[in-house]
Amino acid sequence: MATTNATAPKSAPKVKKQSQGFTGIKSGLSVIIGCAVIAYALFYFGAGHVSNFQGAPEGIMFAHQFDGTLESANLVGTVYHGGFVVPIIWTLLITSVALGIERFFAIRNAYGKTSLAKFVAEIKAALSKHDLAAAQAICDKQRGSVANVVGATLKKYKEMEENNELSKEQKILAIQKELEEATALEMPMMQENLPILGTIITLGTLVGLFGTVLGMIKSFSAMATGEGGADSTALSQGISEALVNTASGIATGALSVIFYNYYTNKIDRLTFSLDEVGFSIVQTFAATH
Repeated sequence: MATTNATAPKSAPKVKKQSQGFTGIKSGLSVIIGCAVIAYALFYFGAGHVSNFQGAPEGIMFAHQFDGTLESANLVGTVYHGGFVVPIIWTLLITSVALGIERFFAIRNAYGKTSLAKFVAEIKAALSKHDLAAAQAICDKQRGSVANVVGATLKKYKEMEENNELSKEQKILAIQKELEEATALEMPMMQENLPILGTIITLGTLVGLFGTVLGMIKSFSAMATGEGGADSTALSQGISEALVNTASGIATGALSVIFYNYYTNKIDRLTFSLDEVGFSIVQTFAATH
């Protein structure tokens, strides 16, 4: 007859993991590859569709299936004449948009559920009353990176209150160290993929300039090789390539710098709020112990 061991240790209850929300896309390379696929598909099968050109022979659906040069029928066809540089710039442009959207949700989650200014004010009010339990409850309700840092600092605060071995100065240093370490753990998540946006600011403009130079080379070649005058078709194609790449490169760089500066400013504001709350916690401990 089977017997049960009454003294067997009971399994510990499972702790429900708190949802951290959207923290961002870890691999920027996968985003770039996905955006490149979209950009080339839009270029060859969208802009290169036969409906954007005039005089296309029967049976041809896309411009890249035709050996010659088709005359553009609209602006999209003109963009297609920008050449192979256009999908490269489009890759950078779509990547900038994708990472801009990704950073929006990631940083919004880092800020937490309510206004950051309101959260800071509530924490300072709780600290002024020396009510650590209320401050911790505010952090649990707020969530996000700021609340995580403040919550970790408050736990160290409580731990130092119960510590009878360290001096007051050592306890203050321990709280400050905990604040710095918690901030260092959260900051990489907030700054993730921003270096890619910073690179696209310069790279988009340079690639656009490269395409402009290629287009001008074609234009001058058409002027030099034409007998009795320049080849108007080759000349117009070269000018189109130059202007399309210039416009695309400028648009990519401009959009990237807007995203980069906006999110950098958001992170600076978040860091300032962390410094403000951290200073309040340290000063409260110093004043009451």
